Amino acid sequence: MYFPTAEITCNPFLPFLTAVTVSFFTSMGGVSGAFLLLPFQMSVLGYTNPSVSATNQFYNIVACPSGVIRYWKEGRLVVPIAIAIALGTLPGVFFGAIIRINFLPNPSYFKVFAGFVLLYIGLRMLLMMMKNKKASSKLEVSDKSIAINENSKKFIRFAFANIEYTVSKKNLMLLSLVVGLIGGIYGIGGGAIMSPFLVSFFGLPVYVVAGATLMATALTSFGGVIFYTLLSPFHPGLSVAPDVRLGLIIGLGGMLGMYFGAKCQKYVPEKFIKGMLVSILLIIAFRYITQIF
Repeated sequence: MYFPTAEITCNPFLPFLTAVTVSFFTSMGGVSGAFLLLPFQMSVLGYTNPSVSATNQFYNIVACPSGVIRYWKEGRLVVPIAIAIALGTLPGVFFGAIIRINFLPNPSYFKVFAGFVLLYIGLRMLLMMMKNKKASSKLEVSDKSIAINENSKKFIRFAFANIEYTVSKKNLMLLSLVVGLIGGIYGIGGGAIMSPFLVSFFGLPVYVVAGATLMATALTSFGGVIFYTLLSPFHPGLSVAPDVRLGLIIGLGGMLGMYFGAKCQKYVPEKFIKGMLVSILLIIAFRYITQIF
């Protein structure tokens, strides 16, 4: 099948099945899988136009709701956190899109940038695992749900598994702004960066942040796709708007994978989820960064 915006030809089952597999595992950590599907599109499918970022965010719009719905049904979706992240991330996504189009149109430079982003995420998660090794994975969540105790202008307080957590909205939105900037450039919606930060800096369990980060990713990606589409007429020499056909195929695969990933998450040890993500991140980061030597 030929995809005119992406200017590539491939068997549609390849991106579909890849999205199913990737999203099944990454959705357990509150990550849509877009940060892995972007290098897949660039390196395997040969999709190197700037519009690959917009297509990646289109994938998030299609795929994320199924995982969000699953976490919501199980009572493990902290909506106030998701909204706060989205409000902080959106401005960063817009500026990130401008930077991507105007300063990083060259695929080689973009791959190096993507490699350093992935390296940072991977090392951050690895350090987090080493520090929290003893308290990592014996939390039973099969019959636990979240209770929101406070949602004020300053704080979000909620209880999970008989433990109360407090999150500063100001700090959360400031962090989201930076994450949104990186996510807007990279085309990942920011969830791949936000989830490790919520676990490490805010001390939240991965079973709690997963639904919120997926929801925030869907909301910010929606804004990102609109922004890329609006910018497209001003850059007639570049492919800026998303490839809807390819994004839909990958998105449907992600929708299927995320639903079952979210459903199975509570049965999987937290250290396994983090270890899997760290390994994949570091391998891809090394591959992209070494191309400059």
